[in-house]
Amino acid sequence: MTPLIAHPNKKLSGDIKVPGDKSISHRALMIGALAVGQTRIEGLLEGEDVLATAAALKSLGVDIAMESGTGVWRVSGRGISGLCEPDTVLDMGNSGTAARLLMGVLAGHPFTATLSGDRSLQSRPMDRVIKPLAQMGAVFRTRSGGRLPLSVEGLAQPLPVEYELPVASAQVKSAILLAGLAAPGTTRVVEPKPSRDHTELMLSHFGAELEIEDLPGGGRAISLRGQPELVAQDVVVPGDVSSAAFPLVAALLNPGSRIMITGVGVNPLRSGLIQTLIEMGGDISLENQRREAGELVADLVVKASSLHGIDVPASRAPSMIDEYPILAVAAACAQGTTRLEGLSELRVKESDRLAGMARGLQASGVQIEEGEDFLHVHGTGGAPAGGATIATELDHRMAMSFLVLGGLTAAPITIDDGSPIETSFPGFIKLMNGLGCKIEETHP
Repeated sequence: MTPLIAHPNKKLSGDIKVPGDKSISHRALMIGALAVGQTRIEGLLEGEDVLATAAALKSLGVDIAMESGTGVWRVSGRGISGLCEPDTVLDMGNSGTAARLLMGVLAGHPFTATLSGDRSLQSRPMDRVIKPLAQMGAVFRTRSGGRLPLSVEGLAQPLPVEYELPVASAQVKSAILLAGLAAPGTTRVVEPKPSRDHTELMLSHFGAELEIEDLPGGGRAISLRGQPELVAQDVVVPGDVSSAAFPLVAALLNPGSRIMITGVGVNPLRSGLIQTLIEMGGDISLENQRREAGELVADLVVKASSLHGIDVPASRAPSMIDEYPILAVAAACAQGTTRLEGLSELRVKESDRLAGMARGLQASGVQIEEGEDFLHVHGTGGAPAGGATIATELDHRMAMSFLVLGGLTAAPITIDDGSPIETSFPGFIKLMNGLGCKIEETHP
């Protein structure tokens, strides 16, 4: 364990680039592995979660290597259904995204593979992914509650399905689409609200045929024609908006701050936090907007602002589900009450993030109300008391959120373990301290 303490800081300044988008990095590796030819990836997130995906694909027979001194990764694809049966258990570390998406890939291969992970990942439910993949013909053996370790026996030609998601989930949708690549015919996924569409954009970039249909009532249907020949492509991974969220909120809340975060992915189905913070009064501008591998990218210019509480609708949750912890920090320092609704998904992340944020905010002197799927934060209009020690429960986003809060409170905040931060944001402490934060290792 690596305890860290964040001391109150003053204004932040500087131009930075955050690590590559984790969601896009996972997909670039997996879809590159299923393509024909050599895929070249720039900006791949080299955090523990993505490296676990790369290691799993290597165990499945894929040649993956980083060019020395360039930061460019090359993936020699084996084609759809072309992976090899692994000799060892595939260790997915802490990454639920990697595990669930790879389950979809494996459902389209005629062999048995076993997936495991760390203590946190082994506690997370996989039933939502298992159910549709089982309808496609894959056979699963799991621990009670559909938990890892689990074994999946796939097929060379899984059955195409039409599946209606009970809850919008990019991970479940993506697992079905990745399995559908090997299925003859058309696989169709219907979601009640649009979730992040990185898989659809990446598949289209590699040559898959998809049809996207907006449905009455706000839903969306994605149809994929099975058994295409994916062709290797160049991919530039944009900066992760989920990682950019931490310096962004820190700069908004420290008087006199101004920072620029370059090359951030601002996919409309991922950038709900930016929209929400602007509605709260945040001075955030998107400059130099462009597209890279189908993804919308921009430079974010952030200036210190006085935030006020708002009601954030549940319909926005799919576009910012990973950003609620840091949004709760912003709400804690805003004037008035911020009401966050539709948060049930947070209870099955790396930890029960809803309960964890509620406990940590209360310990830091912030009044909150917590329900099964909501969090109401009564902002202090300035600096909360702080002075707390937070148990982060192996959750990287909780850890980073409370370190940001510790830079804003009257007294420092300590977290019990900062080591999980490396799963998604290698170099986080150095980057934040370079802007003007004061984060350092401590000893209990």
